[in-house]
Amino acid sequence: MEQIRKYFDKTFKLTEQDWHIFSSKLTKQDFPKRHIMLRTGQVENYLSFIEVGIVRFYIPKADNDLTFSFSFNNNFVSGYTSFLTRRPSTYCIETLTKTTLWQLTYADLQEIYTETEIGNAIGRKASEELFLKKSKRELSLLNETAEERYLNLLTEQPELIKKIPLKYISSYIGITPQALSRIRRRIF
Repeated sequence: MEQIRKYFDKTFKLTEQDWHIFSSKLTKQDFPKRHIMLRTGQVENYLSFIEVGIVRFYIPKADNDLTFSFSFNNNFVSGYTSFLTRRPSTYCIETLTKTTLWQLTYADLQEIYTETEIGNAIGRKASEELFLKKSKRELSLLNETAEERYLNLLTEQPELIKKIPLKYISSYIGITPQALSRIRRRIF
């Protein structure tokens, strides 16, 4: 729990009372590799913070899943549209490595908003982080080549990216595994 406290202390000035209320709502969850955290059709009940691990967001398809996002250590993770609207998710979330999360339920987050001075700022920070990630992804798909997207991923998470299967990376950058192999041969 210290990791999430340090993360928030960098951004916010939490009072001990605010931290006590916030931390009392957090639950720690450990998930094995390849665990489906959210399935299509389920309502997302958690806003989570990744202490350690890698998480993949994807749309299940008959041929190949369409991977559209990854989340790493010290990031928020959620099927956020479902979380906010309380409607079923249209995609899945899966752990790619053993993953430890600190989770808040939707109801607990609403309580934190009303009971603490800092609650709304924490919610806003999580929302902004998830929005910026989504925006960056959309702009990347519109403005960059597949090779540029791959190089950016390598730059942003060089150690962690080695733990992601190439079929998911190729799906994420919008190409076939064979095209990714050609890019990798050119780069390395």
